[in-house]
Amino acid sequence: MDSIDIEVILKKHNTTSKADIIRICNLYLCTKTLKHGSTFTQFSNVENSILYDDVEKIIINDSNQGNEHTIDLSKVLINWYVYTLDKDGPQNDNHIDESGEEINLSTQWILPCFDMNNLWETLIYDSNIKENLLKYAITMMKFADKGIDANVIACNRVILLHGPPGTGKTSLCKALAHKLSIRMQKRYKQTVLVEINSHSLFSKWFSESGKLVTKMFTRIKEIIEDPNILVCMLIDEVESLAHARDLCISGNEPSDSVRVVNAVLTQIDQIKGHSNVLILATSNMTAAIDIAFVDRADVKQYLGLPSTNAIFHIYHSCIEELIRAGVIQEKSEFQDYESLKHKNCASSENITLAKHLMNVSQASIGLSGRALRKIPFLAYALFLNGNSVNLDQFFEAMEKAIVQEFQQRTHFSKN
Repeated sequence: MDSIDIEVILKKHNTTSKADIIRICNLYLCTKTLKHGSTFTQFSNVENSILYDDVEKIIINDSNQGNEHTIDLSKVLINWYVYTLDKDGPQNDNHIDESGEEINLSTQWILPCFDMNNLWETLIYDSNIKENLLKYAITMMKFADKGIDANVIACNRVILLHGPPGTGKTSLCKALAHKLSIRMQKRYKQTVLVEINSHSLFSKWFSESGKLVTKMFTRIKEIIEDPNILVCMLIDEVESLAHARDLCISGNEPSDSVRVVNAVLTQIDQIKGHSNVLILATSNMTAAIDIAFVDRADVKQYLGLPSTNAIFHIYHSCIEELIRAGVIQEKSEFQDYESLKHKNCASSENITLAKHLMNVSQASIGLSGRALRKIPFLAYALFLNGNSVNLDQFFEAMEKAIVQEFQQRTHFSKN
């Protein structure tokens, strides 16, 4: 039997048991048309007082992106995940250095949290990168939890995402940690995401950087000592800490840089003995990473620039949000991702709109995901006037914004 994951986000003040929440949500969903990626947020008191009082959102698994088939709950095994979002925000772990200056070693979040809610759903890729990474991470944790000998089956619980800037590496790491905290909620009472501030760890004092790395890992180890807490460590731009030692030695700053790399590798080797830790790293410059760190990474995933199909989905999500907010006034429904492939299932007007958006997407090839999500804002800010804007007008404005974006980028091209 196929299975599906359903998440239920609760309001902070809820007092209803999880069993009752699941029962009520199941009854509610049986009355709805369900598709992969569907979300439900508007509940009326008439439907059910528990839904209205206690439930913030219901999310249907989005693992089969592009799958437009409806879901029959009676024919699938449902994995329910019921949770509340932490809204306290990030906390900084600071250190006072030898000069009395305060240094931010890391930033910590309690997961799942409000800041990262919906981040997973907004990340769009051409393949099943998200689901595969989630499977990798869950398998890593399960192998460690079952006490599988790492000398027999090597697993350091290190994931390295690499690729050009703006492809969502850091966001995907945070979203993965957030989703992992939900999927592993039966095993761990709490999940902590620790984002290491790599740049702050390089001290102006000679040989202080290596000590700061050791001090930071010592504080993280104090959290890891509790087996009921899952710790996800994020090392953004890992080449800053794990810079290739051969390049350091051949350069002008061999001593302290090599100490930092040695300290990082030593600390990683020490904490891998704990079953409740996962290290997530990103890099834009893989050639600058020490090969010893690369070897320790169990998964090395490349994230490239989006294809036309991925761009179409990214723009489509932006358009849906602008229609929801009333920025775009559109009477016809523009919800079918696959309208170009299944013309019999879409109106002629919907097909025309989809073709127009596909042309806009093709014109955007070469832009990163980060840049793509700015195009709708630039289109509205620079090329539209008035409050009433339809989709055709908005697409024309997007085309102009794309042309301008590429023109502006020529000023930053290398000679």
